[in-house]
Amino acid sequence: MGLSLRSWIANEGGKHCILITWLSVSAWIFWRTFILYCSGAEYHYLHKMLGCPTENKETFGIHVRVVGDWTACFSELLLPDLEHSEILPMTNQRRYPKLYVDGPFGSPSEEVFNYEVSVCVAGGIGVTPFACIMHALLDEWRRYKLQRLYFVWVCRELNSFYWFAELLCGLHRKLWEQNRPDYLNIRLYLTTAQELQNLTDEKYRPLHSRLLIGRPKLKLLFEEIGRSNQHKKVGVFCCAPKGVSRELHKLCNSFSASGTVFEYNKESFS
Repeated sequence: MGLSLRSWIANEGGKHCILITWLSVSAWIFWRTFILYCSGAEYHYLHKMLGCPTENKETFGIHVRVVGDWTACFSELLLPDLEHSEILPMTNQRRYPKLYVDGPFGSPSEEVFNYEVSVCVAGGIGVTPFACIMHALLDEWRRYKLQRLYFVWVCRELNSFYWFAELLCGLHRKLWEQNRPDYLNIRLYLTTAQELQNLTDEKYRPLHSRLLIGRPKLKLLFEEIGRSNQHKKVGVFCCAPKGVSRELHKLCNSFSASGTVFEYNKESFS
């Protein structure tokens, strides 16, 4: 037995020690990466990226919120000479780093099109999944079952609304031109305004009257939607902080007036 053990150690032990060491190091690296991802605020926004290829649009935009060292360095790498720009200048001839995109992946917001009436509530950067919906509607809204969309977007800073202001205005104009102004109901809420502010550029005029100061009164919103869509099933989609998500979930479960049923769907928001 002693000879067999010494023989095994001499012949196979080294290989097993190397294998065990390699597995231990790999597990340690994985765990450290996982902890870094979960604990660093700068990493929470890496998955808040928007990919919106459609049948008529093969390209898509990527939106990354700059929070922390990693995203700040990444932003500087892409925009070394444009400190205040939020859009990568595609006409610039300099070579950019090669990026790899993993996906596509499904999300609850895809179900928006399976209701006649849907409500989308976004908080800040949580608007990204709903921007994909707007892009799809801008391409061709008639192809879907959806007949009315309530879009609520809550932000702390006015500048955040500029991320997708052109997209919202473009969809708004298209629906008016095609005689369906009631299809899209836009409500923008600015929560930390010290004084009355607005989107000053003339091209954003459709949003001027839709920008409100304060937080949305969700219960009143549900009552209004219930009166306008009696005896219908309404899909509610949320990508917002936990407080807003919990309130929406409770309202969906408790609302019983006008025969309207609200079904809650939650997007991941970090």
